[in-house]
Amino acid sequence: MQEITQVNHLGIRVSNLERAISFYQKLGFEFITGPSGPEPVAILLHPSGININLILNANDPSERNILMDEPIKYTGYTHVALEVTDMSAVLAKMPTLDISPSSGPVSHPTGISLFLRDDDNNVIELIEYAGLDGLK
Repeated sequence: MQEITQVNHLGIRVSNLERAISFYQKLGFEFITGPSGPEPVAILLHPSGININLILNANDPSERNILMDEPIKYTGYTHVALEVTDMSAVLAKMPTLDISPSSGPVSHPTGISLFLRDDDNNVIELIEYAGLDGLK
């Protein structure tokens, strides 16, 4: 389908709006509007142009992510990967943001990745992307 031009937004289900906004603000996102609509949804925007829709209809946060932490692997989106320019700078900022990685950093053929989890156990990958040349 040639009409697709880019990803418009990411929908992330959360259980607590204030807590979710606080977490994503640490990553540089700004609250824009909401909650509104039948779900309801709050919109956050990053200076890079990445748009997050926080979907506010989750139950209390789970200790486990059903797509990532269960022995039976269900289909579905497991994480979002946000590209960063300098993983060393990101790692240096993490303690000041009071965010602890859930795993990594790990090197792989397409770059270096660090994984985080928000308060609802949604997985965010930060990747210093080296391109696809390492796969050839």
